[in-house]
This record gives sequence, C-alpha cells and structure tokens, in this order.
Amino acid sequence: MSTQQSLAAKMDFFERYLSLWVFLGIIAGIGLGQIFGDQIQLLSQLEIYNVNLPVAVLVWLMIYPMMLKIDFASLKNWSTHGKGLGLTLTVNWLIKPFTMAFFAWLFFSQIFSALISPALAQEYTAGAILLGTAPCTAMVFVWSYLTQGNANYTLVQVAINDLVLLVAFVPIVGLLLGMTDIQIPYGTLITSVVIFVVVPLFAGWLTHHLLIARKGKDWFESQFLPKFKPVSIMALLSTLVLLFAFQGEQILSNPLHILLIAIPLTLQTYLIFFVAWFAGRRSLKLEHAVCAPSALIGASNFFELSVAVAIALFGLNSGAALATVVGVLIEVPVMLSLVALANRWRY
Repeated sequence: MSTQQSLAAKMDFFERYLSLWVFLGIIAGIGLGQIFGDQIQLLSQLEIYNVNLPVAVLVWLMIYPMMLKIDFASLKNWSTHGKGLGLTLTVNWLIKPFTMAFFAWLFFSQIFSALISPALAQEYTAGAILLGTAPCTAMVFVWSYLTQGNANYTLVQVAINDLVLLVAFVPIVGLLLGMTDIQIPYGTLITSVVIFVVVPLFAGWLTHHLLIARKGKDWFESQFLPKFKPVSIMALLSTLVLLFAFQGEQILSNPLHILLIAIPLTLQTYLIFFVAWFAGRRSLKLEHAVCAPSALIGASNFFELSVAVAIALFGLNSGAALATVVGVLIEVPVMLSLVALANRWRY
C-alpha cells in the first residue's frame, strides 16, 4: 500500500471519497436540472436579503457540526505556540488571499483569455478569491491527525483563525473583489458572514460549553459529535446537487472549464503549503507537530463558507459558485498529496 493510500485509509469513509461524492453530485444535479428545470428554478426565488433560504439551511447544517469541535477555552494556551500562530495568521490573512487573487487574474483573464469570456473570467476570479480568503475550519483536524500534528495547537489555531475571520473576511473580500471591478453588495456580504459564521459559531460554542459542563468531554466527543456526521454529509451533498441543477447548462456547454478552474486553485494550494512549510521549518525552526498543521490549514479551504457566500453574492448559477465547488472537488486528492509530503519531510 502506498503512503497516500495508507493515509487515506485512516480517514472517514465520506472524507476519503469526498471528490467522488462531489463528482456524483455533479452528475445527479445536472440530471435533475434537465428533468425538473422549471420546478427547480422556483427554489432560487426563495430569498431573504439576497440569501437563498434552502441553501442557507443546508449550509448551516454543514457548518454547525464543524463549529461544535472548536474549543475556545484552548485560547488560554496561545502563548505556548506563539511562533506557529504568527506563521499561520501571516500566511492565511496577509499572503494567501492576495496570491489567490493573483493566480485567478493570471489564469482566467490572461492565460485562458481565449477560452473564457471576460465576464465569466471575472466570476471565476470572484469564486477563487472567496476560497482564498477562508482558511480551513474542519478538515484541518483530519490533516493534522494524519501528520501527527499537535492536537492542542490545532485547536488553538482553528479557534484564532475563526475569530480573525469574523473581522477580516468582509474587508479583504471587499478589497480584492473591488480591485477586479466587481460591484460588492456589502449588505449581502455582511449578512452572509452573520448567517454562515457568526450564528453557527455562537451556537456551536454554546452547545460545546453547556454539554461538556453537563456530560463531560469524553461523552461529547465520543457520543454527541458522531451523531452530526450524517447531517453534515447529507447537507453538503444536497447543496452540491442543488447547485449543479442550476449549473447544468453551463457545465454541459463548457465542460473544459472545470479543468481550467482547477489549475490555478491547485497551484495556489501547493504554493501556500510550501511558503508556510519552509518558513516554519527553516526560518522559525518549528517542530513538525506544529509546522505541519500550520502549513496545512492555509493550504486547505473553508469551502462550505465560500460556496455559501458565492451563492449569496452572485447566485446559484453563477461562475463564482461553480469555482468554489471546483475547490471542493480538488480538496481531498490535493491535500492528501501534501499530507504525504509533510510526512515524508518529517524532521
């Protein structure tokens, strides 16, 4: 068995085959869109403040179980790994969003300009920016486990990044989308962050705090959390099917665009990992158990939030929404390759 296969074998069944489920979601969504096109279109009209209600419910069901894992009590230990936290904050918020915007502009507006219209290139760029401005919240626990990362440090960095996301996501997205001449409805952007980050984050923290105080940490992690796994899975798959039901015509007419979107997203993922890894290893002299999760949190994305915000800002059948879903499609195979690299370069 290869290293990558042995790593994948340690993942949950759904996480291991995430790319397959996304691909099947594409097929199912396109098929449903062709069969029930007019009826499905009615769902796009169920909105409040430009936020689609069916999508909002599904995405909230995806995000809430992830927020349950975050332990803000761990923040008291932040000073123990100050250099690691400084690295992840620098890479995630001062480097990654801007390199993602650059790669998106370079490929969609320049290199692929003969294959992608200017309007569509702009939407794909917007979707890529949303991915690049949302560091991973859930899957990083998996990547940290597979690289034998420090579990306590991983908890702290996720909690701090989520708190930074509350204040940094809107201005950075607004800045980068504004530089691409995209008009930003800031009211919709702020509403999206409140619905898809603030509310589930607070609900997750409150549930985490109350249940651990009442039942204990062991019960919470072994009995309560696993019950939400099917909910999160079904919500993600339902969102993807719904999204591709609206995207069907665009995908069928431009199947090459899936590959074109995947290229800059993949290059960006490797770049961010290498920047964080070598900065942590050579400049900061971080131990492997801290360096690995620091590099992997930035390389991975909070794709659930990116998909939700893309839909809220640009619509279910937009190029921006499609670009964020391609990010989901490449997530597991690309990240498993980086996990394998991190383990091979263990020091």
